[in-house]
Amino acid sequence: MTDVRARRTFLRYLAASPLFASGALAPARGISAAADKRSREAYELGEIISSVNEAINVFDFDAVAREKLPPAHYGHLATGTDDDATLRANREGFRQFQLRVRRLIDVRKIDTSVELCGTRFNSPIGLAPTGGNKFCHPLGEVAVARAAEETSSLQILSIGSTTSVEDVNRERGAPVWFQLYPGEDWSITTALLKRAEQAGCQVVVLTVDLQGGSNRETRKRFTKTDNRDCNLCHDRSDRYQNRRRKPMFDGLDLSKYGRLSPRGITWEFVRRLEDATSMKLLVKGIVTWEDAELCLEHGVAGLIVSNHGGRAEASGRGTIECLPEIVQAVQGRIPVIIDSGFRRGTDVFKALALGADAVAIGRPYLWGLASFGQEGVRAVLDMLRAELMMVMRQAGATSIDKISSSHILRSG
Repeated sequence: MTDVRARRTFLRYLAASPLFASGALAPARGISAAADKRSREAYELGEIISSVNEAINVFDFDAVAREKLPPAHYGHLATGTDDDATLRANREGFRQFQLRVRRLIDVRKIDTSVELCGTRFNSPIGLAPTGGNKFCHPLGEVAVARAAEETSSLQILSIGSTTSVEDVNRERGAPVWFQLYPGEDWSITTALLKRAEQAGCQVVVLTVDLQGGSNRETRKRFTKTDNRDCNLCHDRSDRYQNRRRKPMFDGLDLSKYGRLSPRGITWEFVRRLEDATSMKLLVKGIVTWEDAELCLEHGVAGLIVSNHGGRAEASGRGTIECLPEIVQAVQGRIPVIIDSGFRRGTDVFKALALGADAVAIGRPYLWGLASFGQEGVRAVLDMLRAELMMVMRQAGATSIDKISSSHILRSG
């Protein structure tokens, strides 16, 4: 039996197992129940799309990704933290909000463009930082950058990228935003900032939601089922081996880097970071109004409401539920971007109506990347933008700035 056939047989076995049905092994329990059920049925029946043109929604790309990726890689992509309750909450939170739609408005022309940190993008839907894109597709971040260039979309590059920032900027045709996990040694952090600046990046995104670590049980379960020899790619004897394979760590003394998210950094580190770079600084991982106010106090240029796609903490709160208190605290003084759990154009519209300036997606574009490379990423972006335009027409909002709180109600 070939590896692909063996993997398919294994996944069908998982899909049919009582553990999977109960949710104990569900790899993507943050998606809607109906879509997840349909996705599992696709594996059992072999009804997996063979081209982007066959896709009906972004979940169809998840089905292909599950089929193509090794179990350990798919488990890494699908996992949340603990029992994935926060991952589920990211999807379930959207049900708490209803849309108020309007009639008899001229909606022949729809403008989805937005301006963020001095750059205009064709859509409020951007690409969140995700590490190691080559585990999904050989071209990795290059394919993502090309799709971002084709659609004029925001791309935030992970520090854990498997392609250098210089190469990504060249393929994107414009500077991407650079995500930073600081090292424990300040010289490492300044070296990373300098490299991003020299590559032309104008925005740095400090990610702050993993200081406490996270228990990713779904990833562990899937890794146990992967019968490949992982040592062929991952040298377990070298504690820094994984970073050595990531270009942004080239030339750095990894023994001085330490943890990706040092447990000792505080808000004073934000001030220090601002003084050390000419790039605009955004803070990613904000989920409370208190921390939103601290972002303002420390002069950051913007913030990203994020729980790392349900991988940062077991709070049980979806980011869409966190958004209103953060928007209330910020009062429009800095841009508010949100990620985690966005799968539909209606999801994006709800966030914009609640006051977000833009939305970033992670898993959906990785599903597209694993499925069909650049074409898959482009298809996911196009599909979500088309869905957003449809709901904008339904609501009578002909541009992003015309989406307002009048378009949304909280259920009950």
